[in-house]
Amino acid sequence: MRDRRLLYPSVLGALLLLEFVVLAVDPVSRSTWLLENLLAVLLGFVLMLSYRRLPLSRVSYTLIFLFLALHEIGAHYTYSLVPYDAACQRVFGFSPDAAFGFERNQFDRGIHFAYGLLFAYPIREIFLRVVDVRGFWGYVLPLDVTMSTSMIYELIEWGAAALFGGDLGQSYLGTQGDVWDAHKDMALASLGALTAMTITLAINRLLQRDFAAEWADSLRVKHAEPLGEEALARMLEED
Repeated sequence: MRDRRLLYPSVLGALLLLEFVVLAVDPVSRSTWLLENLLAVLLGFVLMLSYRRLPLSRVSYTLIFLFLALHEIGAHYTYSLVPYDAACQRVFGFSPDAAFGFERNQFDRGIHFAYGLLFAYPIREIFLRVVDVRGFWGYVLPLDVTMSTSMIYELIEWGAAALFGGDLGQSYLGTQGDVWDAHKDMALASLGALTAMTITLAINRLLQRDFAAEWADSLRVKHAEPLGEEALARMLEED
Protein backbone atom coordinates (compact mmCIF):
# COMPACT_ATOMS: atom_id res chain seq x y z
CA MET A 1 0.00 0.00 0.00
CA ARG A 2 2.79 2.42 0.92
CA ASP A 3 4.54 1.70 -2.39
CA ARG A 4 1.37 2.57 -4.29
CA ARG A 5 0.98 5.80 -2.29
CA LEU A 6 4.58 6.71 -3.11
CA LEU A 7 3.94 6.51 -6.86
CA TYR A 8 1.92 9.73 -7.10
CA PRO A 9 4.36 12.06 -5.27
CA SER A 10 7.23 10.37 -7.12
CA VAL A 11 5.66 11.23 -10.48
CA LEU A 12 5.09 14.82 -9.35
CA GLY A 13 8.67 15.00 -8.10
CA ALA A 14 10.00 13.71 -11.41
CA LEU A 15 7.96 16.25 -13.37
CA LEU A 16 9.15 19.05 -11.12
CA LEU A 17 12.77 17.91 -11.44
CA LEU A 18 12.41 17.88 -15.22
CA GLU A 19 11.06 21.44 -15.18
CA PHE A 20 13.85 22.46 -12.81
CA VAL A 21 16.54 21.08 -15.13
CA VAL A 22 15.01 22.63 -18.26
CA LEU A 23 14.60 26.06 -16.66
CA ALA A 24 18.08 25.88 -15.14
CA VAL A 25 19.46 26.29 -18.66
CA ASP A 26 20.37 29.91 -19.37
CA PRO A 27 18.15 31.75 -16.83
CA VAL A 28 17.88 35.51 -17.15
CA SER A 29 20.09 35.94 -14.08
CA ARG A 30 22.03 32.95 -12.76
CA SER A 31 22.68 34.57 -9.38
CA THR A 32 19.00 35.46 -8.92
CA TRP A 33 18.02 31.93 -10.02
CA LEU A 34 20.29 30.48 -7.33
CA LEU A 35 18.84 32.71 -4.63
CA GLU A 36 15.26 32.00 -5.68
CA ASN A 37 15.82 28.25 -5.60
CA LEU A 38 17.47 27.94 -2.19
CA LEU A 39 14.19 27.65 -0.27
CA ALA A 40 12.54 25.58 -3.02
CA VAL A 41 15.32 22.98 -2.95
CA LEU A 42 15.24 22.95 0.87
CA LEU A 43 11.49 22.32 0.79
CA GLY A 44 12.00 19.47 -1.67
CA PHE A 45 14.47 17.78 0.68
CA VAL A 46 12.14 18.26 3.66
CA LEU A 47 9.28 16.63 1.74
CA MET A 48 11.45 13.66 0.76
CA LEU A 49 12.89 13.15 4.24
CA SER A 50 9.52 13.46 5.95
CA TYR A 51 7.67 11.09 3.63
CA ARG A 52 8.20 7.92 5.65
CA ARG A 53 6.83 9.42 8.87
CA LEU A 54 4.38 11.93 7.44
CA PRO A 55 3.20 11.17 3.89
CA LEU A 56 0.77 13.85 2.82
CA SER A 57 -2.42 13.45 0.82
CA ARG A 58 -2.42 13.60 -2.97
CA VAL A 59 -4.33 16.87 -2.66
CA SER A 60 -1.53 18.43 -0.60
CA TYR A 61 1.24 17.12 -2.86
CA THR A 62 -0.61 18.43 -5.92
CA LEU A 63 -1.01 21.90 -4.40
CA ILE A 64 2.65 22.06 -3.43
CA PHE A 65 3.66 20.85 -6.90
CA LEU A 66 1.58 23.55 -8.60
CA PHE A 67 3.16 26.29 -6.51
CA LEU A 68 6.72 25.07 -7.07
CA ALA A 69 6.07 24.68 -10.81
CA LEU A 70 4.98 28.33 -10.98
CA HIS A 71 7.90 29.36 -8.79
CA GLU A 72 10.40 27.77 -11.17
CA ILE A 73 9.07 29.94 -14.00
CA GLY A 74 9.59 33.03 -11.85
CA ALA A 75 13.08 31.90 -10.88
CA HIS A 76 14.07 31.35 -14.53
CA TYR A 77 12.97 34.76 -15.79
CA THR A 78 13.20 36.64 -12.45
CA TYR A 79 9.74 37.50 -11.19
CA SER A 80 9.64 41.02 -12.57
CA LEU A 81 10.46 39.85 -16.11
CA VAL A 82 8.18 36.81 -16.59
CA PRO A 83 6.65 37.35 -20.09
CA TYR A 84 3.12 36.24 -19.17
CA ASP A 85 1.55 39.13 -21.09
CA ALA A 86 3.40 38.29 -24.32
CA ALA A 87 2.54 34.60 -23.85
CA CYS A 88 -1.17 35.41 -23.43
CA GLN A 89 -1.13 37.59 -26.51
CA ARG A 90 0.54 34.83 -28.51
CA VAL A 91 -1.70 31.98 -27.28
CA PHE A 92 -5.03 33.65 -26.53
CA GLY A 93 -4.80 36.83 -28.58
CA PHE A 94 -5.33 39.31 -25.72
CA SER A 95 -3.20 41.29 -23.28
CA PRO A 96 -4.01 40.93 -19.55
CA ASP A 97 -1.96 44.04 -18.80
CA ALA A 98 -3.97 46.11 -21.27
CA ALA A 99 -7.29 44.56 -20.23
CA PHE A 100 -6.78 45.26 -16.52
CA GLY A 101 -4.67 48.39 -16.83
CA PHE A 102 -1.58 46.87 -15.22
CA GLU A 103 1.46 49.14 -15.26
CA ARG A 104 3.87 46.62 -13.72
CA ASN A 105 4.65 42.95 -14.17
CA GLN A 106 2.06 41.19 -11.98
CA PHE A 107 3.51 37.67 -11.97
CA ASP A 108 5.01 38.10 -8.50
CA ARG A 109 1.67 39.30 -7.15
CA GLY A 110 0.02 36.18 -8.54
CA ILE A 111 2.66 33.94 -6.97
CA HIS A 112 2.13 35.44 -3.53
CA PHE A 113 -1.61 34.85 -3.85
CA ALA A 114 -0.86 31.31 -5.08
CA TYR A 115 1.35 30.70 -2.05
CA GLY A 116 -1.55 31.34 0.30
CA LEU A 117 -4.07 29.53 -1.88
CA LEU A 118 -1.93 26.43 -2.44
CA PHE A 119 -0.04 26.08 0.84
CA ALA A 120 -2.79 26.72 3.40
CA TYR A 121 -4.33 23.27 2.93
CA PRO A 122 -1.05 21.29 3.29
CA ILE A 123 -0.34 23.34 6.41
CA ARG A 124 -3.83 22.49 7.68
CA GLU A 125 -3.20 18.79 7.05
CA ILE A 126 -0.04 18.94 9.16
CA PHE A 127 -1.87 20.74 11.96
CA LEU A 128 -4.67 18.17 12.01
CA ARG A 129 -2.39 15.14 11.88
CA VAL A 130 0.53 16.29 14.08
CA VAL A 131 -0.90 18.89 16.47
CA ASP A 132 -4.37 17.28 16.45
CA VAL A 133 -6.25 20.57 16.27
CA ARG A 134 -9.95 20.49 15.44
CA GLY A 135 -12.84 22.76 14.60
CA PHE A 136 -12.21 26.51 14.58
CA TRP A 137 -8.46 26.10 15.11
CA GLY A 138 -8.12 23.80 12.11
CA TYR A 139 -8.93 26.78 9.89
CA VAL A 140 -7.48 29.74 11.79
CA LEU A 141 -4.05 28.27 12.57
CA PRO A 142 -3.23 27.35 8.93
CA LEU A 143 -4.29 30.86 7.95
CA ASP A 144 -2.10 32.31 10.70
CA VAL A 145 0.96 30.23 9.74
CA THR A 146 0.55 31.09 6.05
CA MET A 147 0.40 34.78 6.90
CA SER A 148 3.38 34.62 9.26
CA THR A 149 5.56 32.65 6.81
CA SER A 150 4.70 35.18 4.12
CA MET A 151 5.97 37.89 6.47
CA ILE A 152 9.11 35.86 7.22
CA TYR A 153 9.79 35.52 3.49
CA GLU A 154 9.52 39.29 3.05
CA LEU A 155 12.10 39.69 5.84
CA ILE A 156 14.35 37.17 4.07
CA GLU A 157 14.02 39.17 0.84
CA TRP A 158 14.88 42.37 2.71
CA GLY A 159 17.90 40.75 4.37
CA ALA A 160 19.17 39.29 1.09
CA ALA A 161 18.74 42.61 -0.70
CA ALA A 162 20.62 44.42 2.06
CA LEU A 163 23.37 41.77 2.12
CA PHE A 164 23.99 41.49 -1.62
CA GLY A 165 22.93 44.97 -2.70
CA GLY A 166 23.23 46.23 -6.26
CA ASP A 167 21.35 44.66 -9.17
CA LEU A 168 21.22 41.20 -7.52
CA GLY A 169 19.59 42.59 -4.38
CA GLN A 170 17.05 44.58 -6.34
CA SER A 171 16.32 41.67 -8.68
CA TYR A 172 15.66 39.35 -5.75
CA LEU A 173 13.59 41.95 -3.92
CA GLY A 174 11.53 42.66 -7.04
CA THR A 175 9.65 45.73 -5.78
CA GLN A 176 9.54 47.31 -9.26
CA GLY A 177 9.53 50.73 -7.62
CA ASP A 178 6.49 50.08 -5.41
CA VAL A 179 7.18 51.19 -1.81
CA TRP A 180 4.20 49.10 -0.62
CA ASP A 181 5.31 45.96 -2.46
CA ALA A 182 5.94 43.84 0.66
CA HIS A 183 2.62 44.87 2.20
CA LYS A 184 0.70 43.98 -0.95
CA ASP A 185 2.51 40.65 -1.25
CA MET A 186 1.60 39.71 2.32
CA ALA A 187 -1.99 40.85 1.81
CA LEU A 188 -2.33 38.69 -1.31
CA ALA A 189 -0.84 35.65 0.43
CA SER A 190 -3.32 36.19 3.26
CA LEU A 191 -6.18 36.51 0.79
CA GLY A 192 -5.13 33.29 -0.93
CA ALA A 193 -4.99 31.42 2.38
CA LEU A 194 -8.34 32.85 3.45
CA THR A 195 -9.83 31.69 0.15
CA ALA A 196 -8.43 28.18 0.61
CA MET A 197 -9.68 27.89 4.19
CA THR A 198 -13.10 29.27 3.24
CA ILE A 199 -13.45 26.64 0.51
CA THR A 200 -12.26 23.91 2.90
CA LEU A 201 -14.70 25.06 5.57
CA ALA A 202 -17.60 25.12 3.12
CA ILE A 203 -16.85 21.57 1.93
CA ASN A 204 -16.52 20.26 5.49
CA ARG A 205 -19.66 22.08 6.58
CA LEU A 206 -21.53 20.31 3.79
CA LEU A 207 -20.08 16.82 4.21
CA GLN A 208 -18.91 16.46 7.82
CA ARG A 209 -21.72 15.20 10.02
CA ASP A 210 -20.23 16.31 13.34
CA PHE A 211 -19.04 19.68 12.03
CA ALA A 212 -21.09 21.80 14.47
CA ALA A 213 -20.22 19.64 17.50
CA GLU A 214 -16.50 19.64 16.63
CA TRP A 215 -16.53 23.40 16.10
CA ALA A 216 -18.25 24.00 19.45
CA ASP A 217 -15.90 21.63 21.28
CA SER A 218 -12.85 23.35 19.82
CA LEU A 219 -13.95 26.59 21.49
CA ARG A 220 -14.71 25.00 24.86
CA VAL A 221 -12.30 25.82 27.70
CA LYS A 222 -10.28 22.66 28.37
CA HIS A 223 -8.34 23.81 31.45
CA ALA A 224 -10.04 26.20 33.83
CA GLU A 225 -6.92 27.09 35.84
CA PRO A 226 -5.07 30.29 34.85
CA LEU A 227 -1.46 30.08 33.72
CA GLY A 228 1.26 32.69 34.21
CA GLU A 229 2.15 33.34 37.84
CA GLU A 230 -0.49 30.87 39.08
CA ALA A 231 0.94 28.06 36.97
CA LEU A 232 4.40 28.95 38.28
CA ALA A 233 3.13 28.80 41.87
CA ARG A 234 1.58 25.38 41.25
CA MET A 235 4.86 24.04 39.83
CA LEU A 236 6.79 25.38 42.84
CA GLU A 237 4.31 23.72 45.19
CA GLU A 238 4.81 20.39 43.42
CA ASP A 239 8.55 20.67 44.01
